Amino acid sequence: MTHEKITVIEEMMRKTFTGLFVHRYRDVDPNIRMACIESLGVWIVSYPSLFLQDLYLKYLGWTLNDKSAGVRKTSILALQNLYEVDDNVPSLGLFTERFSNRMIELADDIDVSVAVAAIGLVKQLLRHQLLSDDDLGPLYDLLIDEPAEIRHAIGALVYDHLIAQKFSSSQSGSKSDENDSSEVHLGRMLQILREFSTDPILCTYVIDDVWDYMKAMKDWKCIVPMLLDENPLIELTDVDATNLVRLLYASARKAVGERIVPATDNRKQYYNKAQKEIFENNRRDITVAMMKNFPQLLRKFMADKAKVPSLVEIILYFKLELYSLKRQEQNFKTVLQLIKDAFFKHGEKDALRSCVKAIIFCSTESQGELQDFAQNKLKELEDELMTKLKSAIKEVAEGDDEYSLLVNLKRLYELQLAKSVPIESLFEDMTSILGKSTNLDHEVVGFLLLNMYLHVAWCLQCIINGENISEASLTSLLSKRTTLFEQLEYFLHNPPKSQEDGKKVNLLACRVCTILAEMWCLFRKTNFSSTKLEGLGFCPGASILQKFWELCEQQLSVPDETEDEDLNKEYIEETNRDAVMIAAAKLIATHTVPKEFLGPEIISHFVMHGPSVAEIVKHLITVLKKTATDDVPGLLLEALKRAYHRHVEEVSKRDDDSSSSKSFLDCKDLASRLSGTFVGAARNKHRADILQIVRDAVAFSFIDAPKQLPFLEGAVLQFVSKLPNSDVLDILKDVQKRIENVNTDEDPSGWRPYHIFVNTLREKYAKNDGFQDGKEVVKRRGRPRKRRNIQGKKLFDGQVSSEEEDSISASDQDAQDGEEEQEEEAEEVPLIHSLRSSSKSRSLRVSRQESRGQMKTADSGKASQDKAASRTSGTEISSYHGLKLYSIISGQDIQKNYSPYIQLGSTRTRYILEYLFGQQTWFQLNLMTVQKIDHSG
Repeated sequence: MTHEKITVIEEMMRKTFTGLFVHRYRDVDPNIRMACIESLGVWIVSYPSLFLQDLYLKYLGWTLNDKSAGVRKTSILALQNLYEVDDNVPSLGLFTERFSNRMIELADDIDVSVAVAAIGLVKQLLRHQLLSDDDLGPLYDLLIDEPAEIRHAIGALVYDHLIAQKFSSSQSGSKSDENDSSEVHLGRMLQILREFSTDPILCTYVIDDVWDYMKAMKDWKCIVPMLLDENPLIELTDVDATNLVRLLYASARKAVGERIVPATDNRKQYYNKAQKEIFENNRRDITVAMMKNFPQLLRKFMADKAKVPSLVEIILYFKLELYSLKRQEQNFKTVLQLIKDAFFKHGEKDALRSCVKAIIFCSTESQGELQDFAQNKLKELEDELMTKLKSAIKEVAEGDDEYSLLVNLKRLYELQLAKSVPIESLFEDMTSILGKSTNLDHEVVGFLLLNMYLHVAWCLQCIINGENISEASLTSLLSKRTTLFEQLEYFLHNPPKSQEDGKKVNLLACRVCTILAEMWCLFRKTNFSSTKLEGLGFCPGASILQKFWELCEQQLSVPDETEDEDLNKEYIEETNRDAVMIAAAKLIATHTVPKEFLGPEIISHFVMHGPSVAEIVKHLITVLKKTATDDVPGLLLEALKRAYHRHVEEVSKRDDDSSSSKSFLDCKDLASRLSGTFVGAARNKHRADILQIVRDAVAFSFIDAPKQLPFLEGAVLQFVSKLPNSDVLDILKDVQKRIENVNTDEDPSGWRPYHIFVNTLREKYAKNDGFQDGKEVVKRRGRPRKRRNIQGKKLFDGQVSSEEEDSISASDQDAQDGEEEQEEEAEEVPLIHSLRSSSKSRSLRVSRQESRGQMKTADSGKASQDKAASRTSGTEISSYHGLKLYSIISGQDIQKNYSPYIQLGSTRTRYILEYLFGQQTWFQLNLMTVQKIDHSG
């Protein structure tokens, strides 16, 4: 092409830019803005001599702040194409200096696709060494971000920049080969993990992020010698060894196709034939690489409670038949003996749980002679545990220390979670020690009750699944059930009192509440009606139910500070206020007890105990709307009345203004949240229910008027706002009619709530503020992000018109408004998306305080301090033993699939809520089971 033609083309493009682009790049239609930016990117790449200058580049920088995610992403992709060409980099120096901060900020964009693209752009900046390590501090926080796409994108960046060090200009050819060795990569990975070593969950997230890119994690033959100190070039500290064991365990799980971090959508994974073959080959490789050295690893780390859980569980990913094929039977037997020794050497939950899973796996998955050996070893473990327990009970009865009893009760508890253990004679000893020793440690009492409960549950399961139901077995079960109920009800009538540590009192009270609820659900009458086992049905009396709720209320009122002090305490997820509320709510959701008393009491605590308890109550209301539609209005109104009565009682004790007291504000907040459950199309669907609540609430307010009139302002107004104007007018007329022939001037302050209520209804009716054809504004949803001070819009002083600046500023303001809407919408996100693991969220908080998310490898000190709080919210719920038992009874291996997430939270929360709130319940007698019982007689 001749020079003249090139000049003509350039002149045409320049006119297109000035005549069209500068007007349309800020068009109201985001698609037009996207087209403009995409075209500008193509022009700059195609004609760098004309367009690769700051006069044109600034538009790409400005649109990084566009309110539309599509435009921001288009701008990022255009910049990626520019930085891809090495010759362009020198001309991008000033642009990079002004906009690099914004590029880094976009890695935390509200839109996941924009964030991922921005991380790719940051990698290009690193490749050209345009960023310093100090600039990357905020990015490393995203290693533990919730969207998996962002975590893995950051994982790729961390691997390239910190582990493989692909962006280092100092590497020579020969040195590169040395740096690519597995030992070097693993050493650098351990250096990163040191920053997260205080929390194994955070380590798991980091490992998951980098695993796809780091082949050294799958180099089993390199990892095992490092742990055994057989590599003289690398000397591991104790922290490094712990992290390397965690890495080995997590990597083995990933290699065989398991998730080590739960997915947000919780969809079941499906693999094709080729993938399954890869996983099977990996399982074989892991077994072959570790078969001979596994006993040495167990011996070396036997006494280390931080390493034993992960190390022992690695055998779950072995191909056990290879022990016979490779003539390694003796190593298999040695491993089982070492696992048994570890079980009796440790008393911590994680170690015990891992040992139980490992030895049961070996006894079921091995074959032939090895299976017989494993089963015998499991029987030996049970017998030895029974002997230790009998001895410990005898020692306590004689006044000796309770530690041995406590640790062996924990061992029995973990064993009973996995399998039925014959403890008939021990059951009597447990009952005896509870009756004779009144000064037992509360934690010991809790585990005694837990083990008795699990034994009763296993006996019930045996009867349900048994082909022949004997009268003796039924009598024995009923006797044990009665004994356990007597023990539990004793603590209802005599609530545990503080010994030396008040926290232990709370733990025991939680145990009593949850075990009672579990027992009532197991033996609820609907499970056994119209069957030969109808005599097993049970329903607690009103007085016992009231005592139960009083103890629950006591636990719900435990201050947050007390729970935080127990963060690292074992089994805390089973003994917090969430577990108590789950236990109570499940009784209503599964129709175990009449809902007239307990239902309103639970709902009245909707807003009193934080977001996690609120989500449980919200989920209960949703279930009730599906299963008990006719009862919901009455339950909600009764809940409002009970909240109001609490307010009246509190005000009667003080002389302050009742309308500004916390209890009154709680009452209004409760009404707001309850009315908020009728949103969108549900308002039309439930219009009659809302109207019924309002009318009955108005009638209640005028009982002994004006005494209860504050109820109008505190509760009724919130529901009136959900009604259409025609109903509002009817309510207004009804209220006004009630004061005919009443002189309200005699008590102006008493009638003030009435006037407020009437004036509010008049204003609403006048403004026509009801339904607008049933339509509501749909708020923007997306990934929340932090507020940013957007920098870098003014690239060159004097070159930007005020009109252009105003346009960009308006765009930025719109984007911020969108973020505010997103924050307001957060409370309406469904339970399964909004609940996060307390273990993870609290761990993030603790980790941030200790390390601020920095990595010493990168020497980056600018990690954001509020990342953990913005990424995860709420606390976690647990009922582990119930979930495990449901797995056994239903035949679904929930334990195998989901127990690894017992501390991670979101997956566990969803499954617990689904199974506990009546969709499927433990020991549920389905039609086939009922028929089976009928035929068996």
